[in-house]
Amino acid sequence: MEHDAPRPNLAISAYRALKHDIIRGRYAPEEKLLMSRLKEYYGASTGPLREALSQLVADRLVIAISQRGYRVAPMSLAELNDIYDARAQLEGLILRLAIERGDDDWEANVLATAHRLAKVTEVSSPDELLDGWDLRHKAFHTAIASGCSSPHLLQMRDTLFDQVERYRHLWLQETVMSPQALEIKRQEHAALVDVILARDTEQAANLMRDHLMTPVPIITRVLKARGIN
Repeated sequence: MEHDAPRPNLAISAYRALKHDIIRGRYAPEEKLLMSRLKEYYGASTGPLREALSQLVADRLVIAISQRGYRVAPMSLAELNDIYDARAQLEGLILRLAIERGDDDWEANVLATAHRLAKVTEVSSPDELLDGWDLRHKAFHTAIASGCSSPHLLQMRDTLFDQVERYRHLWLQETVMSPQALEIKRQEHAALVDVILARDTEQAANLMRDHLMTPVPIITRVLKARGIN
């Protein structure tokens, strides 16, 4: 008797797709997520979608309304400033530990991901920016953080990164990544790599915080223009 091939986990697929769309702004803050529309758009049944929504509630991207379904989580200036500061504080701790604990393989990985990121010299479309440059940018920062050798800290980092992403996407939409802008970013990353490899903990921590907090003023302006306080 032949066994059927295992079906893909529909809840995981629905979770990933819905999370991507919330981060990318397909759904507005506090918009009601109607199950009938979700079923039609994502081609999933109620069960997997409820599992996906429950996970997104845990991720703080969706809120459950008692007996009334789900809504996209609100956005606010207070949350923006809190999660960016929390992320910068945690990233600073992780960076210090990475510089202290990182070995030769870690240094090589940081250099390799920085090189791949620097190879992006021009962006032809917004989608290429979001799916190309940003993927390499995330890989670069993940390589740096990996040197801390703490799975628990890295898990906390991932959680904060997910919460920051919806706000950060507003910055990416507002930022025109011209070759000149990409060159500025390349110089910032090169400077960061230099101080990290020199094991200059204080300078690296300062540069990292400045780098991570760069989007906040732009995002603040976008939120205010949309009437979000």
